[in-house]
Amino acid sequence: MKRQSKQDEKSEKVDINMSPLIDCVFLLLIFFIVTTVFVKNTGVDIKKPQAASAKSLKNDSIMISISQDGRIYYAGTVVSLNSIRGIVRQQLNVKEVPVVILADEDSRSGQLIKLIDECKMAGAKSVSIAADMKE
Repeated sequence: MKRQSKQDEKSEKVDINMSPLIDCVFLLLIFFIVTTVFVKNTGVDIKKPQAASAKSLKNDSIMISISQDGRIYYAGTVVSLNSIRGIVRQQLNVKEVPVVILADEDSRSGQLIKLIDECKMAGAKSVSIAADMKE
């Protein structure tokens, strides 16, 4: 019995320290949150036309929508055609990205042409019209 008591005294209780593991998990969480790309939705339901030549674009672009009744939307709010030039210019000062226009299938082409002109006059080098892939 003496031997067992000596072994008990000599053996130490082993604990696993969880603090460094929790720190690593929080660092990974912060890394993934910061590096996630957030897609800005235009905030209006648009029925896009279909095209056989449609292709995917990058997520980081300036998204502007034209509804069926001709209203222009940016970041979920209705904006006037006159304010588009300032909005696009401001966004292009932050980062050189393409402009993507989400025009409803039944919207008027005259309003679309005016919107493209405003984007080009604001300094946009690439203005595209969004379409769904033809099935």
